[in-house]
Amino acid sequence: MRSFIFFMCLQVIACRWQVVFAQQTPDKQNMQVTTQDAFYPKGDQALYTHIMYNVKYSEEAVKKYIEGNVSLSFDVMPDSTVKNVMIISDPGYGVGDAVKELVEKLKFVPAVQMGIKVKMNLVMDFPVKAH
Repeated sequence: MRSFIFFMCLQVIACRWQVVFAQQTPDKQNMQVTTQDAFYPKGDQALYTHIMYNVKYSEEAVKKYIEGNVSLSFDVMPDSTVKNVMIISDPGYGVGDAVKELVEKLKFVPAVQMGIKVKMNLVMDFPVKAH
């Protein structure tokens, strides 16, 4: 009876050792580890150009020739949409709200971790010139 129990204990230990060992050695043929940050599909320069030429500035901002940067924090969702846009800083006169409204309508390429699309927070500065 003792030898049977001893034999069973060895089997359990051997099985657990195989599971632990198998988890530590990945299958290199089937392994696809892909990590990528979220980004605007046409590139950063195209994004800044789009924002600069499509923002609807208030009359007051245009009269005062407001220039500066609008800093936004936003989430790029797995379905490419932009959510939770928050203004971190802006030059005032409604410029930050105008940029926020425009960014909310954009589509980004979502972040990818381990081959799965995931939500990612981005913080970006957008140059503005109300002329």
